[in-house]
Amino acid sequence: MSKTITEKVTLHPRNQHRLRYDFNLLIENCFELKPFVFINEHKIESIDFSNPEAVKTLNKALLATYYDIQNWDIPQNYLCPPIPGRADYIHHIADLLAESNNGIIPTGIEIEGLDIGLGANCIYPIIGNSVYDWSFVGTDIDEKALNNCNEIIQSNPKLIEAISLQQQVEPRFIFKNIITPEDKFAFTICNPPFHKSADEASKGSLRKINNLEKTKVTKPVLNFGGQSSELWCEGGELGFITQIIYESAKYPMQCLWFTTLVSKQSHLKSLYKTLNKVNVGKIKTIDMAQGQKTSRILAWTFLTETQLKNWKFEVEQAVF
Repeated sequence: MSKTITEKVTLHPRNQHRLRYDFNLLIENCFELKPFVFINEHKIESIDFSNPEAVKTLNKALLATYYDIQNWDIPQNYLCPPIPGRADYIHHIADLLAESNNGIIPTGIEIEGLDIGLGANCIYPIIGNSVYDWSFVGTDIDEKALNNCNEIIQSNPKLIEAISLQQQVEPRFIFKNIITPEDKFAFTICNPPFHKSADEASKGSLRKINNLEKTKVTKPVLNFGGQSSELWCEGGELGFITQIIYESAKYPMQCLWFTTLVSKQSHLKSLYKTLNKVNVGKIKTIDMAQGQKTSRILAWTFLTETQLKNWKFEVEQAVF
């Protein structure tokens, strides 16, 4: 089998997935992956990324190999996230926090993040805890998704004290019922629903599969899965993030950085206008790329420059 090494230079420098997947190592840690690995037309090892079971098993292997996570699984038809891209988001958050900590990334359980729309996979808290020892509150409107995350947590004892789960019982809200007066989050993190409707989500999935397989598929089979609440909402990505921004203004001093992914660059102009309406202290846009897919993190804080510099991380600190 070929050992061709190609560095994915667009990924964050600390991302463990910059090199081509080492399938021998992955299979060693997750033997279930072996049947899905083959030599492709470029004479290198790969899997069929249009096969949902292959993608899920690759995730199991990556989590076992690089994040010491065992017995990870998701229910059928739930979102199976691309781990390298999710890891990039976490590393950029770490850099953002370091800016308020003399350039040093704050680590430890006392650094708490809020994951909006956790899904059934629990990926952001898993990576954030594994790499930086952060703790998380994970929220979702889907009880089944949260139950699956609880199973993942209970199967990996190191996560039990680090990740707590909370169902958002009023789906029209983001932070209400979640952030209490006593909470103080270092950051929020979110991968918002992209589409405006189920039909739009289905068409988008067909485009993705056809691009992967270079064939014409008419029935959507999601290689990365996804429930309705994960893939679409009224107003789509722009509407969801706009709501996050307006609600964040009600909790200005309870979070250092509010952040979210923004898939469509064309949405930024409107989002910047909304941020200016709620009088944020600072806005940052962080570009990301994974392969040919580009995205960005939109981050904002209500703190002034002085308050940012004076934010205290009462934790153990590590240099990466």
